[in-house]
Amino acid sequence: MRALVIGGSMSGLLTALALRSRGLDVSVYERVAEPLAGRGAGIVAQPALKAVMRRLGLDPDHDLGVEVSSRLMFSRDGRVTHRHTVPQTLTAWDRVFHVLKSAFPDADYHRGKELRRIEQGARVIAHFADGSAEEGEVLVGADGIRSTVRQQYLPAVAPLYAGYTAWRGLVNEAAFPPALHAQLFDHLSFCLPDNEQMLGYPVAGANNDLRVAHRRYNFVWYRPADEERELPRLLTDETGRTHVLSIPPPLIARAVIAEMREAAARVLAPQFNEMVSLCEQPFLQPIYDLEVPHMAFGRVALVGDAAFVARPHIGAGVAKAADDALALADALAGNDVESALAKFEAARLAVGHQIIAHTRRLGAYVQADLKTDAERQSAARHRTPEAVLTETAIMEF
Repeated sequence: MRALVIGGSMSGLLTALALRSRGLDVSVYERVAEPLAGRGAGIVAQPALKAVMRRLGLDPDHDLGVEVSSRLMFSRDGRVTHRHTVPQTLTAWDRVFHVLKSAFPDADYHRGKELRRIEQGARVIAHFADGSAEEGEVLVGADGIRSTVRQQYLPAVAPLYAGYTAWRGLVNEAAFPPALHAQLFDHLSFCLPDNEQMLGYPVAGANNDLRVAHRRYNFVWYRPADEERELPRLLTDETGRTHVLSIPPPLIARAVIAEMREAAARVLAPQFNEMVSLCEQPFLQPIYDLEVPHMAFGRVALVGDAAFVARPHIGAGVAKAADDALALADALAGNDVESALAKFEAARLAVGHQIIAHTRRLGAYVQADLKTDAERQSAARHRTPEAVLTETAIMEF
């Protein structure tokens, strides 16, 4: 059986490796021509991700990331007000991608292949922008929030802005002054300005370097931003062009970054303010929800962020994609394709909706506008330091 995987990022590679482990002939088609990179963005190596990696014959227990056991909550004046123990592996997008990419044959990974449309009959055919076409028995849309595959089968489904953004960035460990390093670097740390949340943690350095003094610190700062007025301004670059969904970091307007730094000095704990001041190129991530009513369409399936994009609060993105990949591979073993994909959808659709609902509850207190009583109740429940320390980056709900 031949499988065509559209999208060569994390979800596409997880799917391709899972399908190959079941004996399928798999080819991956990535739209971007140059090698992918995740700007070093930090991710949590959830137990579910590690379990899938082990089943795929990969080693998630050696040098996957930085091991951290403690969580700290900082007050506005810089005091540590709460401590909580949660052992976790904190890693980076680039590190996990490197592990997955190294395990998949280069000859079957094709860059610069932009999907235009899909045909289905006795087989499935993918037509690409360069005029080429590829055939297989099954096609998997693993092409993320902007999925071309999803757009063909579910054109009415679109990302829904959550009412807030995240400022993100990386700071080299070597740039940390000793006192700041001692207070902040070796923990998953938080502070909670009104209707906001800042968190940070250590990840691998450039080129996946895990040596002490060569690592980096990853931060995520959630801030409300009104969809009608504030979000378009944040996504407008120096030339006056307003970007859709996101904006490349180098194009963020200087005035927008200056405002962010001023706000950091005004509302963050001094440790976080000092850390943010060390970040040379922050980037802006508007937060979206996306959920689909179906994940299977004949010989075509959706996985990962092509199907469900959850707010980042529980760190579910890559683990969810890994579970999707394994469920798809298991379903295809010994079943005809359409029955297998229906079985896959039955297993994963409810999980996706459950994750979306939970992350909406956790993120309600950061929204610019709370529209319902349920949102207001969630905001009150999940904004406390105790709730944040015990619920963030935990896939238990």
